[in-house]
Amino acid sequence: MASSFLLFLLIFLSVYSFILLSESQKTSKPNRFVLQLQKDPKTKLYVTNIYKRTPSQKVPFVVDLNGRLLWVTCEKSYRSSTYHAPRCRSTQCSRADSHYCHICSTRDGLGCHNNTCGVMSMNPVTGLTAMSELAQDVLSIQSTQGSNPGPMVRVPQFLFTCAPSLLLQRGLPSTVQGVAGLGHSPISLPTQLASHFGSAGFAPTFALCLAPKGVMFFGDSPYYMLPNINKQGVGGTKLSAINPYTILHHSIFKAVTQFFSKELSAIPQVKPVAPFGVCFNSKSFKKSRVGPGVPNIDLVLHDKHVMWRIYGANSLVEAAPGVSCLAFVDGGMKNNGASIIIGAYQMENNLVQFDMAISRLGFSSSLLFYKTSCNNFNFTTIP
Repeated sequence: MASSFLLFLLIFLSVYSFILLSESQKTSKPNRFVLQLQKDPKTKLYVTNIYKRTPSQKVPFVVDLNGRLLWVTCEKSYRSSTYHAPRCRSTQCSRADSHYCHICSTRDGLGCHNNTCGVMSMNPVTGLTAMSELAQDVLSIQSTQGSNPGPMVRVPQFLFTCAPSLLLQRGLPSTVQGVAGLGHSPISLPTQLASHFGSAGFAPTFALCLAPKGVMFFGDSPYYMLPNINKQGVGGTKLSAINPYTILHHSIFKAVTQFFSKELSAIPQVKPVAPFGVCFNSKSFKKSRVGPGVPNIDLVLHDKHVMWRIYGANSLVEAAPGVSCLAFVDGGMKNNGASIIIGAYQMENNLVQFDMAISRLGFSSSLLFYKTSCNNFNFTTIP
């Protein structure tokens, strides 16, 4: 039973095309960077700390794979001697695709200047948007040789938006101050890093390895997980770190649940736990290195020889004590731009790499097979 699997054809989607910018004080520029990821237990969103401002301050952000930019609230606690708001119709405005002149009628201060660039910021959970001020300030990020963090490197004129605090009011973890966008935009986080460090051999590539204590890399592989496993990716499709579980068009969801119900007919079903459709008695499953012994799911990409295999650790989730549910959500009959949106849970403990230069997605499949996980990056700093 565990050897049987389900095939799906996913449309190959272009992942990214990017333009770039910025400037560092280092004469010898590194070609890889690393950020630690933490899974928020309440919202299931992934949070990273990025150092910004002068003096440097650690700021927590939600990571959004499809976000266009990095935004942060500036109304209460933003203090920096290097903050700069570009003037309306400036080069920076054009780079950020801004077509609005920001007028601030309520107060003066950071995030509120007249005749500056206006850019829309968005809460990716609620979809709420707000006009924000385009700004520049110092961003610092830790370098890496692939196995440990190294020295911090500064990007003095990193573009972001100063957003109103109302964007934080619903859906996001209470600790965060903004959202770090990794998506298709000239001023997303990976785009700006690739712009500045490209001349030093920095590859326009980034990779996610999601886990309760995961890791994100900028720059090309190899990336090392304890105990010294070296992983790289192959492969292409659409993903979301904001959606906690994979969302399927209703017709596909129905086929998946029917398949699993048939294949697991010997396992007692229990009352479903929202938002899932099919749940089982957890005690009835045999355990393996890659989770419960259930049928594999093969996501077939643009080529029948390129498959992302999903094992029990990523297809079943313990939704309640003693209750394991098929970790896929019914997306209804509407398309909404994609029939399948692969969620964060299905990406956990899989190294997923985005090559922006050639619009290609690479993936490792489950690291659990290699007796390691995305929790196992060594964050001991090397001076």
